[in-house]
Amino acid sequence: MPIYVTGHRNPDTDSIGSAIAYAELLNSINPDETYLPVRLGELNAQTRWVLERSGAAEPALLRHVMLRVRDVMQETVPLAGQDAPVREVGLMMAREERDLVPLVDDAGTLSGVMTERVLARRYIRESREASRLDAPTATQAIVDVLGGRLVAGEADREVSGRVWVLAMDVASLPAGIVTGDVAVVGNRSDAQRSAIEAGVTLLVLSNDSEPDDDVLALARERGTGVITAPLDSYVTSRMITLSEPSHALMDRHPLTVRPDDLVVDIADDVKDIHYSAAVAVDERRRPVGLVTRADLLNPRPRKVVLVDHAELAQSVPGVEQAAIVEILDHHHIGSIETHIPVRATFDPVGSTATLVVERYLSAGVEPSQSSAIMLVGAVVSDTVILNSPTTTARDRAAIDYLESILGLDAVAFGQEMFGSTSDTSMTPAKDIVSGDAKAYQLATGQSLCIAQVETVGNSLIERSDELLEAMHAARESGGHAVYALMVTDIVAKGTKLLVSGNSAPVARAFESDEQNGMIDLPGVMSRKKQVAPKLLAAF
Repeated sequence: MPIYVTGHRNPDTDSIGSAIAYAELLNSINPDETYLPVRLGELNAQTRWVLERSGAAEPALLRHVMLRVRDVMQETVPLAGQDAPVREVGLMMAREERDLVPLVDDAGTLSGVMTERVLARRYIRESREASRLDAPTATQAIVDVLGGRLVAGEADREVSGRVWVLAMDVASLPAGIVTGDVAVVGNRSDAQRSAIEAGVTLLVLSNDSEPDDDVLALARERGTGVITAPLDSYVTSRMITLSEPSHALMDRHPLTVRPDDLVVDIADDVKDIHYSAAVAVDERRRPVGLVTRADLLNPRPRKVVLVDHAELAQSVPGVEQAAIVEILDHHHIGSIETHIPVRATFDPVGSTATLVVERYLSAGVEPSQSSAIMLVGAVVSDTVILNSPTTTARDRAAIDYLESILGLDAVAFGQEMFGSTSDTSMTPAKDIVSGDAKAYQLATGQSLCIAQVETVGNSLIERSDELLEAMHAARESGGHAVYALMVTDIVAKGTKLLVSGNSAPVARAFESDEQNGMIDLPGVMSRKKQVAPKLLAAF
């Protein structure tokens, strides 16, 4: 099971670049584990631009880290054909120490399951009434199970009916013998002839008894099959009923699940069914695994490394059920809780990517070219080309190092990046207000959401009415007390803050006036350092 390296739900360039590069480093220094960078949402235009420039693969979308059936199921499961003799399947269950064996048809599709309970009930039934075959059974199947030899009749002929053991005097043979029945007889020629004359379809001679020539001739004349078997009469009769095809006894409506079903959704069904198991099947209903009650007792959780966030509302759904291996972040300590002590870094630098670069340097490992370019894009994005007030000497040192191994100018790279991706004139308003949005939990139990978009000029502000309408919808659907959008001009080095909801505390927090849902914040560029702390304090 891989360890997922993930940023927050509305991924930005720092979140994605840090996840990609840190997963690469962790795979390098921990070869016994597999670290997989993932994303939790759609990528914005800037991040896609950096991915294309770097040549790095786009991380796969991870919808949740809740346990799925495939995470807990037994993948190696013995299967048997639905026509296999009951004894063969029973021996498989004993050999594999299984309470259940899935049965499949010729196409490999699940037909049913054989369970210990079914076998036990079969034996209890036979202790109360005459033995019988529940389904037509091929003569050759009986020969194979008995380890015997067919001396008369056709191997593919099917027999059905009751199984008689003729141990009494010939004059006392039961009157109920009919065509289709099976008779087990020892080395008594008179009883053998009487059984054939009574119309049995198959005569089985126990203890390796050999039929006389006249008995064999009579059997061939009447069309009766004859088998010689090495076992005594009692065991032989019991083994004959175990020769019938398993589909005669199987549960035809077994509990099935899909590999991607959530464990929480199927656990009660598995615990409630009498054989305490479910067969995992693919889209063609072919068995691919087995989930038992024991598999659900202490399942191994999925593992995650969190980068660029530590808020439950920003993290992958189900993170509270996962094992958090590490947290690497440059924001405040959020609402994420861990069940065991973990390595957690909350360091006040301008970008999580800076912390990743420092990890590379500490490990003595040089990032690949694609990861290094992702890291450059991440640092210059989060620090707005090293102009944000969150920028530190460590961010500049990280950029110096990356420039030295890549041979590029990070400032020119950042200017090209922002210039190529800042045009939002054709972007729907709902995508703008949700593209880089982060939710924060308030002490009151409510939440607020702060989104940010970097731009050049006033073209986006001219769409303020449209943006506010989209923000109102996002606030209501998310149940937020306040929804704010920072429209940050990277050239003018300032922000226009649009506010949906109770804007009065927001205006007071910045000691500024609100006009038509907008607050002018000259010199403000950082959500983390200049906006989020004030809004969290205001509410």
